[in-house]
Amino acid sequence: MQQIRDYLEKITKVGEDDWQKFLLKLQKRSFKKKVEILKSGEVENHISFIEKGIVRLVIPNDDIEKEVTFGFSFENEFISAYDSFLTQLPSNYQLETLTKTVVWSICYADLQEVYRNTEIGNSIGRFFAEKLFLIKSRREQALLNETAEQRYLNLFIERPNLLKEIPLKYIASYIGVTPQALSRIRGRIS
Repeated sequence: MQQIRDYLEKITKVGEDDWQKFLLKLQKRSFKKKVEILKSGEVENHISFIEKGIVRLVIPNDDIEKEVTFGFSFENEFISAYDSFLTQLPSNYQLETLTKTVVWSICYADLQEVYRNTEIGNSIGRFFAEKLFLIKSRREQALLNETAEQRYLNLFIERPNLLKEIPLKYIASYIGVTPQALSRIRGRIS
């Protein structure tokens, strides 16, 4: 729980009363490795803070080789199918654990109550929305403006933990290449 408070304190000062109101709404959830937290077609009802583990955002396909990985979240980060959460419409993608994962979640209705009844609620909401927008924008620009090799190198610089803990087939999908092309990229870089 302190991890969450420390994270929020980076955004804004969190008073004890607001913290207690927020804390009461959190639910601890634990998942095994390779479990779908949210399946494609379901409505996202949670925003979760990852205490431990790694979660992959993936567009599923009947042919596993054609699945598209488009995001990862790690310890001390938030995870959600945020577009589904905001609209309360079914998600076109799923959230899958890559390791044993523990999260602290708040449901949609409870978060709306936090927004209404705390001083920090709207600041936190705006921060999350802005952070998710920037992640999405950077990803889109990278796919449009950078080569696969540049995307891989940037990933290595920005998120070295990703390369240590994520299977290469997911990294390949994330940067938009086949696993074979990623092997060639890695060979050129070495």
